[in-house]
Parts: sequence; C-alpha cells; structure tokens
Amino acid sequence: MPEMRQIDTGEVSLRCAIEGEGPLVIFVHGFPESWYSWRHQLGPVAEAGFTACAIDVRGYGGSDKPPEIADYSLEKLAGDLVGLRQALQPDTPAILVGHDWGAPIVWNTTLTHPEHFLAVCGMSVPFAGAPQRPFNEIYHEHFISQGKFFYQEYFQEPGVAEAEAEVDPRDFVQRMMYSISGDVPPGDYWSKPYGATFLEGLPDPQPVPWLTDEDMDYYEQEFRQSGFRGPLNRYRNHQRDFEWLQAWRGQRIEQPALFIGGTRDPATYLFGAVTDPVAMMKLFAPRVEGHILDGVGHWTQQERPDEVNRLLIDWLKRL
Repeated sequence: MPEMRQIDTGEVSLRCAIEGEGPLVIFVHGFPESWYSWRHQLGPVAEAGFTACAIDVRGYGGSDKPPEIADYSLEKLAGDLVGLRQALQPDTPAILVGHDWGAPIVWNTTLTHPEHFLAVCGMSVPFAGAPQRPFNEIYHEHFISQGKFFYQEYFQEPGVAEAEAEVDPRDFVQRMMYSISGDVPPGDYWSKPYGATFLEGLPDPQPVPWLTDEDMDYYEQEFRQSGFRGPLNRYRNHQRDFEWLQAWRGQRIEQPALFIGGTRDPATYLFGAVTDPVAMMKLFAPRVEGHILDGVGHWTQQERPDEVNRLLIDWLKRL
C-alpha cells in the first residue's frame, strides 16, 4: 500500500500517495476522481524502479481547497506540480502522467516549465498546443448557439452543478463514469437540449469489472468530505487559462511524450474535432508515442489497467 503524505508545494498542501524508490513519476487525476484513480498503477510503477506519487489535485480529497475560482487556473495547478517536484526530487526533473483534466494539466505544465520535467504522458485528452481561442468560445459556437447541452457550460454557474452532484455523490460519480465508459451500450446519451441537467438522460449504471462497490465506497467518502466546488472551479477558468497560455503560442513540448486514448472515448477525438489524435499531436509534441486502445472509454487506466501499465512502464524504462 502507498504511504499517504501531505506535501507543501509552496501555495497549497497536497495529499500524495507515494510508493517505491527511484526517479519521480507524478500522477495527476481528472474529474470527478482522486489519487485513488491511479490505484492500479502505483504498485507496478514502483516495482519497476520508480517513485510513484499520485496526488489529490487541489480542491479534492485531502489536499487544500482554496476558495476562489481563480485558485483553480492552469497556472496555479502547474505551480503545484513544480512545487511538488522541488519538494520530492529537487535535483532532477520528474516525469508527469495525467488523465482527463490531469492530461491538459500535465501537458501544459511541461510546456510552460520544461526545466522541471523530463517527460510527460497524457491519457484520454491529447495535446493540441497553446489555444488559439478560449474553449468556452468554441463550445458556445458548436453547442450552446444551436440550443444543445454541453456539460462544461452547465458547470459554469457556481452552485448549480454542485447542488446536483452533492445530493448523492455516489450516484453522480457512478453515472458519469458508466455513461462514458467502454462498457456502456452505444447511445447518444449526451444529446439533449440546452437547459437540461447533467444527469438527465444518463443510463442507470450497470456493474462493471473495473469499478467495484469498494471503489465506489472510496469515491463517495472522498466527495462527501470535499464537496464538488473546487473540482468544478477547474471548468470556470477557460478565459484565464487562454490568456496565460498565449505566451507559449507556437511553442512545442520537446520532451518525450506518451499518449494513451480509447476508441470509445469522445475526449480522445476532442469531441469530434480530430480523427487521428496522434498525428495531430505530432505537430505540437513531435516526440510523442501514441496508442489508441480498442473498446476503451474515458477511464483509460481504470478500464484497462494491465494494458496501460504495460505501455506506461515500457515507455518509462526507455526514457
């Protein structure tokens, strides 16, 4: 079992699950998740000769939960990872691994702080360079202006999504995970009108082998303790993130990179914007190695832990 530690990163304290000795590999989760989302990776990566460190992102679990929306900008989250690297491995650059929101966090942290990070792996969400437009402008054009629901717009007004999620955190997390997993029957569950709620139209979760009752007990416990305000604030920084990243327009991630996506994951294809995410990524991270796993949905490392571990550890050992 990993050792649970509180690490001061300079501005906040992060709860970290740490296992093993060797070069530092920092794992960054997405929404609505936890360090626990990397439960299948920590032991194998540690056994392969690395220090595996999975964090609770600020706002989650046992990490600090600052109150303001601006506290959850990419700039702040990148600073947390720099501070963690300096605290745990001050003399050598670390390796970053991220999934879902954790993927844009690690891609952009590596882009903006290259001296601190040797290599980077993102799962589910590919890297498309510093943005040319704020993402809220893009989804307004493609969804909201056409009267269509888009979950990130629903998350914008503070308190609205929190109220829906916090009625029953277990149900919220389980429905979200099942609805975009590789196990859900084909269906256009997210095609609903603007004004719908997040959970409206989502299928009843069915048992899946990668998400047990014990797993859901843990997620439920974490979100009953932390609430959803900090996690949802991440979605409320699109304009702020866009402005910060303009200083890196045209720059690339030059370090070795690994991308792992799934054929049933809408985020892997940037919600239909790209057909070949790995080819697209080579424009912005020329040393990327890419793998798209057949039948895998959004929860890459939880749905296919053995396959992900094989690809990840092979890549780590070749760095």
